[in-house]
Amino acid sequence: MSLLLVLSVGAFSSCDDDDDDAGRYYPDAVVTVKQAHGKTIFQLDDSTQLYPVNLTQSAFVKEVRAFVNFREAKESEIKNKEMKNIYVNWVDTIRTKEMAEDKGADNNKTYGNDPIEIVNDWTTVCEDGYLTLRMRSYFSPGAVHYINLVKGSEPYEVVLHQDARGDTLYGHPADAVMAFRLDKLPDTKGKYVDLTMKYRSYSGEKSIKFKYRTRN
Repeated sequence: MSLLLVLSVGAFSSCDDDDDDAGRYYPDAVVTVKQAHGKTIFQLDDSTQLYPVNLTQSAFVKEVRAFVNFREAKESEIKNKEMKNIYVNWVDTIRTKEMAEDKGADNNKTYGNDPIEIVNDWTTVCEDGYLTLRMRSYFSPGAVHYINLVKGSEPYEVVLHQDARGDTLYGHPADAVMAFRLDKLPDTKGKYVDLTMKYRSYSGEKSIKFKYRTRN
């Protein structure tokens, strides 16, 4: 699957006539869009769930990570007193995929070893069993790059691979956001552990540590 250079088209949108603030153009959070009892639920972090009061029906066929813009629900709009109720202005899905199969010594050959950078901002986060990354690379017009996350040699180690398919000499820097499900890692038994992600940057081999806990 190709790396998305921009965020995907919004899965759905819902306009609130009472709120035309310019802040509506920007995401407020990265969430996991889940289904529970036939209702869409947003998982904000490892423990916080958001209940979207104005979404009566799911627009998603599977669980995905997404950007969401929302406001707190008004008192008259609250429908679920066990969660934080929100009114959703829009949702924009993030390319969400499983970890790739570990090919051992053939990982670089199979998944590529072209350089890529990780952008250190609020969209690069490890939560709810996903590693969500804002990545930066050089792209030529129309080029397709492939990004995969593979389990490393240690229990809580993963390696990010990029296969630029030869698109390494020209082009302009561009960002993409992608989320990877971490269910191939050992169960942390409810505790937080250090998760190390290794990758090849334009200035050499690097690693980043995240706090990770297996999702409930």
